[in-house]
Amino acid sequence: MLLRRTKILATLGPATDKPGVLEALFEAGIDVVRLNFSHGSAQDHIDRANRVRELSKKTGRRVGILADLQGPKIRIERFKENKVWLEEGQAFALDINLGKLDGDNTQVGISYEPLAREVKPGTRLLLDDGRVVLDVVNVENNTRVNTTVVVGGDLSNNKGINLLGGGLSAAALTDKDKEDIKTIAVIDADYVAISFPRTAEDMHEARSLLEAQGCYAGLVAKVERAEAMEVIDEIILASDAIMVARGDLGVEIGDANLPAAQKHLINRSRELNRAVITATQMMESMIENPIPTRAEVFDVANAIVDGTDAIMLSAETASGKHPVKTVQAMVRICLETEKQPSVTKSMHRMTDKFNRIDEAIAMAAMYMANHTEIAGVASLTESGSTPLWMSRINSELPIFAFSNNERTLGRVTLYKGVFPIPFSKEKMESPSVTQSLINALKKRGVVKPGDALIRTKGDLAGASGGTNSLKVINVMED
Repeated sequence: MLLRRTKILATLGPATDKPGVLEALFEAGIDVVRLNFSHGSAQDHIDRANRVRELSKKTGRRVGILADLQGPKIRIERFKENKVWLEEGQAFALDINLGKLDGDNTQVGISYEPLAREVKPGTRLLLDDGRVVLDVVNVENNTRVNTTVVVGGDLSNNKGINLLGGGLSAAALTDKDKEDIKTIAVIDADYVAISFPRTAEDMHEARSLLEAQGCYAGLVAKVERAEAMEVIDEIILASDAIMVARGDLGVEIGDANLPAAQKHLINRSRELNRAVITATQMMESMIENPIPTRAEVFDVANAIVDGTDAIMLSAETASGKHPVKTVQAMVRICLETEKQPSVTKSMHRMTDKFNRIDEAIAMAAMYMANHTEIAGVASLTESGSTPLWMSRINSELPIFAFSNNERTLGRVTLYKGVFPIPFSKEKMESPSVTQSLINALKKRGVVKPGDALIRTKGDLAGASGGTNSLKVINVMED
């Protein structure tokens, strides 16, 4: 077992459907796969999820599944010639009434009907992730938005529209998302990512819709809107994890504000005991090239130093030329960065008072592990809460989450430094439970005779929230 603490998410797509690629990604070390519901059919996603589950069983490596809903991407329609060139200073209009295929270099249709009511003269619109910038001049008849091109260039079909500073009112969950939730329930995904939430209520609605379909996946809030930053604690607390979705977020708040926002989002997620994923363009050049740029190496390393649980690959693995080499490069960066003292030392919650016994046990285990000669922490867990709390503390030590709960094993695949290990209820209740977990770790080659481990467990096997004991155990010769 490779004891890399930072988790790697790889988006599946046409590139990973090729023979042998998904197997090679497992071997390279992916921890979670992402099914991007912005592309592909329901059957595509079901087939990919089934292959992941099969490989997890075959390899003994539990890889999680994150289903990413498309959400309300606000887009222009299409051009007669598929693409136009816009000159700086020229007039250009976005018109609700224009035909979907009738765009030219003076105007284009839009798919988002309320846009004309939500902008005013001086509003700045950013198209194609900010590559084209338009300033609103005026609005005609609540249907046509007349603009001046501030930054020109190529503009092609169906590009996204953002409003600088945020403020577009599109609901987070579309009719398509609600249909896709039915597919996600069939897949039984471990996590579901919600695109463009504005408030905690968006997350509550998503959870209700999922549970109505019998799906109890963890919820990931994709932080993409400027207004989400204003109520970020509420959104984090309504979620099980957040994603720092740097593409749309950077467009809405401005690129220069993005580094500070990333650090704040990661820090608050850890303080509020939630997992956090850093995403977008992490290894973008490797879509085409077999090695990353130095800037990308620094970007991945900085996210790890900031404390992210996971780093995500999008087109790099879904459609890029080098999906396996990309993951291998990311693994190398993680392993080297995780050797730095700033990543392994922690003052997390040193002055806090804990309100729950299981939380206090989790904190005590990690403080003890970080300050004594310990090889790792073994947590017998029903819900996964104890290893989640443990993973909020910086450490160089692995946390082994032993559970007979499939949902818990899937959840912990996202937690920094936590490694899921299936463990039957019979073994948990056995008097020889300690020897059983040592045998499981020996089998994986992660402990040896002479090592000491910290074990946490509850008196009642299978009881959520029952962790109430901490014990140091020694690995003996067979």
